[in-house]
Amino acid sequence: MGATEGFTTETTSRPREYLTFRLGQEEYGIDILKVQEIRSYEPPTRIANAPSHVKGVVNLRGVIVPIVDLRIRLNTANCDYTNFTVVIVLHVANRVVGMVVDGVSDVLEVAAENVRPAPEISSAVDAGCITGLAQVGERMLILLNIEQLMTDPAMGLID
Repeated sequence: MGATEGFTTETTSRPREYLTFRLGQEEYGIDILKVQEIRSYEPPTRIANAPSHVKGVVNLRGVIVPIVDLRIRLNTANCDYTNFTVVIVLHVANRVVGMVVDGVSDVLEVAAENVRPAPEISSAVDAGCITGLAQVGERMLILLNIEQLMTDPAMGLID
C-alpha cells in the first residue's frame, strides 16, 4: 500500500465537530466551522416589510448583522424568548448572519459512519439542507447544511 492511500482513507473518515442546539423538542447540529460566536438574545432593530422570520438587524462591532429566528422559519410550535434563547452568529456565503435558537447544547464529534441519510418527507426545510441524522448515545441529531439553508431564497437574506 502506498503512503497516500492510507492517508486518504484516514482523512475522509475523521469525525466532524457539530455545534448542537435546540429548536422546540428537536436537537440540531451544524458544522462548528461556520460558527463565529454565540450571544445572548437582544431584540434587534426591526426592518420594514421583512419576512416574519427575519427579526431585524444588530450592530455587531461595526458589522450590521441580520437576525433570523430559525424557530419561526422552521415552524417550531413555541417561539418564546427566555433566558436560554441565544443567537448563533454564523459566517456563511461571505456574510455574517445571526440565528435565533432555543438554546445551545454542546459541541459533539460525529463520525461519518454514525450519520444516516434523512428520510424524504415534506418539511419546512428543503431536504437538501439536511445532511443527515446522527445517533449520538440516546440523542438523535438533525444535521443541517447551514450555509445552504441560510442562502435558500425562501430565507430572504442573500441574493
